Amino acid sequence: MAMQKEKVIELALQGGGAHGAFTWGVLDRLLEDGRIKIEGISGTSAGAMNGAVVADGLVRGGYDAAREALEKFWSAVSAAAGFSLIRRSPLDMLFGAWSLDWSPGYLAAEALSRVYTPYDFNPLDVNPLRDIVMDHLDFERVNHCSELKLFVTATNVRTGRPKIFRQPEITVDALMASACIPALFKAVEIDGEAYWDGGFMGNPALFPLVDECTARDLVIVQINPIYRDKLPRTAPEIENRINEITYNASLMKELRSLGFLSEQIHYENLQWEGYRDARLHRIHADQAMMDLGVSSKLNAEWEFLTYLRDVGREAAGQWIEKHHEDIGNRTTFDLSFLLEESLQPAHLQGGTVPKTDDEP
Repeated sequence: MAMQKEKVIELALQGGGAHGAFTWGVLDRLLEDGRIKIEGISGTSAGAMNGAVVADGLVRGGYDAAREALEKFWSAVSAAAGFSLIRRSPLDMLFGAWSLDWSPGYLAAEALSRVYTPYDFNPLDVNPLRDIVMDHLDFERVNHCSELKLFVTATNVRTGRPKIFRQPEITVDALMASACIPALFKAVEIDGEAYWDGGFMGNPALFPLVDECTARDLVIVQINPIYRDKLPRTAPEIENRINEITYNASLMKELRSLGFLSEQIHYENLQWEGYRDARLHRIHADQAMMDLGVSSKLNAEWEFLTYLRDVGREAAGQWIEKHHEDIGNRTTFDLSFLLEESLQPAHLQGGTVPKTDDEP
């Protein structure tokens, strides 16, 4: 029997706090498959953490080591959360939800963040996640991983532009910047610039994968649902939908730009732009994620994380079964719902990609 040709993809990993365990499951299934090579990962917040852990594991021992590293990382996240006051209350558990909507610790933190800033209530900028990252990642390995190109997105507080950290400049500070929630932590200072969560301007950034990787199959691992049928009416529902719209906005803009670019390449025969004509795919579990409230992004109970991991593994398995033969051949993520809302070509909408701090 002839050996099957290895399929090469790029991954775009969204951020979403504890919901990043869904991406852990997706990665675990993709790495397990054995027929798929990951050339590049662009990640934000939890997506960036997952990408860095995979890069570290690949250097240490290939795909099996990367899978093991992901499990150890998320296990450490859960263990650290065991000391937190922000956890589910008996009432949350009674209702069978993974949210923290009735958690006294969560409600107190929410109220505190509306009056005080991290510069007031967290002057020492304590962040347990920093210690976990430092304990589980060797940045020499991450930055010299020849198997994988890694891109980490943060938002420059002063300019409002996305900042893309690339190897060999990925550090613990770069990952902390990508995951810096302004209401909880001080802005992360790197080389005199201040950064917040990358999700504001790139969740995740797609253009580094398009411009700097050779694989043309870009797979978006989506945590935040794009569409909801039900109109949010309660305060938690409204907050959750605002969160989803905010953290999908930059992704929607880039997808629209890539869609217009693809149309121009095909219909205007722009051969010099052919290298940027990406085949787009999406791995998601919209229904499962829609059932989760925004507060559950702070729930790091092991039972919840492994539930999300299993949902991610199942979603990735279904995608592989349905679309493995499509990799290298065609787009499977229909962007018509984005393109039909505007009749202007991409170059009239401010360019095909947003400017970053790397550009003038």
